[in-house]
Amino acid sequence: MSRRPNLEDAYALSSKQDVKDLYSDWAQSYDTGFSDAQGYQMPRMVAQAFVAAGGVGPVLDVGAGTGLVTEQLIAAGVSVIDGLDLSDDMLAVARTKGVYRGLYTGDITVPLSLPKAGYQGVVSAGTFTLGHVGPAAISNLLDVAASGAVFVISVNAAHFQSAGFATQMDAFGDQIQGLTLDDVRIYDDRADDAHRNDMAHLMVFKKA
Repeated sequence: MSRRPNLEDAYALSSKQDVKDLYSDWAQSYDTGFSDAQGYQMPRMVAQAFVAAGGVGPVLDVGAGTGLVTEQLIAAGVSVIDGLDLSDDMLAVARTKGVYRGLYTGDITVPLSLPKAGYQGVVSAGTFTLGHVGPAAISNLLDVAASGAVFVISVNAAHFQSAGFATQMDAFGDQIQGLTLDDVRIYDDRADDAHRNDMAHLMVFKKA
């Protein structure tokens, strides 16, 4: 890309290669040019919800990007965290922060090459959104979570409706328990007018 990527570019993605290309361009400027500039508060809110739900490590940070959620988890006292992302370039930035036990390049829309039932927690901010990942991928995350594992997943509110998250969560039946949905703003008042009031559903539940 000849210019810095933005949210409209991210929401317009239509293929995995598009995702890789955009986040390759965005990796070096993501923390300051996007997260700080737009007041992206979802990483902090996901981490807070995880701690409030009694979440502990080891944790899988899904769509880890540059490590924003895990920085918040570490600050809250949660330890032993692995990161998973489709973008090598985003993970390269995350690696420089020294907050992860391990970092893995992977696609959550297919079965993961990670230990089955290996995690006591799964967190994700910004991955289940327009142009990115739909609800069926949560099944692959359940496979690598231990019984009783705490999940905190943010879903863009518009994507929640259009992609059928409610139906998918119902279909999990007794595989999950204690599902709650909280409506939260994705950005604070630093965001531009077009996105200042964008909303997400924060899904908190446990693997049965």
